[in-house]
Amino acid sequence: MGRFVYSMQVSLDLRIEQVPGDNGAGEWLRLGGELHREANARTRALALLVHGRVYYEVMEEFWPRAHEDASLPDYIREYGEIWTAKPKVLVSRTRRSADHDTRIIGGDDAIEQLAALRAQTDGAIGVGGAALATQLLRAGLLDELLLFTHPAVLGFGRPLFDDYDRPIDLDLLEQRSFERGVTMHHYAIRDAKETSSC
Repeated sequence: MGRFVYSMQVSLDLRIEQVPGDNGAGEWLRLGGELHREANARTRALALLVHGRVYYEVMEEFWPRAHEDASLPDYIREYGEIWTAKPKVLVSRTRRSADHDTRIIGGDDAIEQLAALRAQTDGAIGVGGAALATQLLRAGLLDELLLFTHPAVLGFGRPLFDDYDRPIDLDLLEQRSFERGVTMHHYAIRDAKETSSC
């Protein structure tokens, strides 16, 4: 059985966007080579990626061309190669097509389809997008959080989860510090549902 892992860059107050549309690229982020190489290695190790539509469209706008841009640092170009080649699932009610080894799940039974995908997958499944992560959390299907916390308090902006106001019990799996004061905390979510493999 697979594990859904929601990985995100966050502020100390668990914001992922300061203003709508900054798509996690705000000036509050302290991204460096060491941190990016860690993210590259973790993404490479995933069995597949599952993205919500908004998150996917942000990613597809930049990463498929990044590996060809010689002006970018090597670790950025490497992530472009990893993301483009990694099998992906796009969860969307409106998209009908997608490139870059992406299949689409949509409709009223999307969560059921994702539960089946989790049961049939060996290894970790990367989750991208707050709305999607919140739906998985509500369904008891979100297994882990991988948070890269930047030393900034935003005070406003998009939170890690959308409209979720229940306690979440976590177990710390690992932690690490990076340059520029960024810390990584990897948690298991205690209430994730066990499902039998199909």
